[in-house]
Amino acid sequence: MDLATVLGIVISFGLVLSAIMMGGSLLIFISVPSLLIVLGGTIGATLVNYPLKRVISVMSVFKKTLFAEELSAQETIDQFKDYADRARREGILSLEPIINGIDDPYLKKGLQLTVDGLEPQAIQEILESEIANTEARHSDGQDILKSFGEYAPALGMIGTVIGLVQMLQTMNDPSSIGPAMAVALITTFYGACLANLVFIPMAGKLKSRSNSEIRIKEMQLEGVLAISRGENPRIIQEKLSCYQAISDRADAA
Repeated sequence: MDLATVLGIVISFGLVLSAIMMGGSLLIFISVPSLLIVLGGTIGATLVNYPLKRVISVMSVFKKTLFAEELSAQETIDQFKDYADRARREGILSLEPIINGIDDPYLKKGLQLTVDGLEPQAIQEILESEIANTEARHSDGQDILKSFGEYAPALGMIGTVIGLVQMLQTMNDPSSIGPAMAVALITTFYGACLANLVFIPMAGKLKSRSNSEIRIKEMQLEGVLAISRGENPRIIQEKLSCYQAISDRADAA
């Protein structure tokens, strides 16, 4: 589980709720009509903008913001140093037994292509296509969350207009002015909170995760190509270390 995401949500909502409770009852900020306008409208607008299958897939996108299993750059370097040592010592076919135990489909595919004897240029083209498609899939998830973040405040404003219209139509009944105004203001509050505390930050987290994953895949591509060309393990290590921050290189050394 990504502790930063969980802490961020807990802290942001916790402080907002604490501020509300300091000024009065939390119950006055609970409005079912407002929630229906914001959530229902946001989901509906997103369904208009995207195919149903992509909107349904947003649940797995939410999961990726909370759970992540990332391979570090140093682990990748250590992996390829080991693969290169083995290939140099025992030949490229010695990597075949290792491939079966690799869980990463991208790395597994790259090493398998190498063992199969494909030319480095062909391997590069195939693996670069994989990276491009991965980036496109990640971009889809980010776009959906960004759309949620754009539509939620807009639906909040629509709810405000609805509340104001209801209030103006019942000005002769003072008892109805308060509830109508509450819907108007609380709907805007819901839209702003959902957009700025949930949807937009989650889209940013997905982008950060995507950048990290693509960087690792680029390292793996560089390592696979180096092994296919029969380069020295030490040279491969130096090439891959270029993907690390200088401070990380110093720590690894």
